[in-house]
Amino acid sequence: MPEKKGAAAHTFLLDAGRWTFKGTWMERNQDPVAIHGRTLVAWNCDSWFTMATKLLFPEESAVARQGTSEIIMQYRGRLGSNDQRYTYVLKHSQLGQVEGEGWIGPESIVQRFWVLGDRDRRSGFETIHRIADNSYRLSSGMMSEHYLLNTMEATLERQPG
Repeated sequence: MPEKKGAAAHTFLLDAGRWTFKGTWMERNQDPVAIHGRTLVAWNCDSWFTMATKLLFPEESAVARQGTSEIIMQYRGRLGSNDQRYTYVLKHSQLGQVEGEGWIGPESIVQRFWVLGDRDRRSGFETIHRIADNSYRLSSGMMSEHYLLNTMEATLERQPG
């Protein structure tokens, strides 16, 4: 687990833990959909982290009607020597192999990603803003070239234990 320094004393990502989230998923030409999910963060002693996230969609949603009621993401990343930047690889159940980078700021964690070998040139971003030690607000979006494909807004809550 990384050493916390100054203003970047985040509990999300920088501390091992279990998180739940609830929010809204929006796609082009579709009604917003309520979603929920879980995230598990773990660290080893060499500044490597793993994170597993599962997003669940209601069965009546357009996403579920397209063949999936969940998205599973498995991250593996490494914090840089300055503890403010990191890189990661991600196995995404719908996108396949993804790479990304993140910056840890005083009040938020911002990351961007790109899908490897993708003809549609999909990429995206996430901002995870600290509300309190155990509460964050997530805003994310995915694009194909210059077009926004979907967005997500959610509140993340750290679970005790």
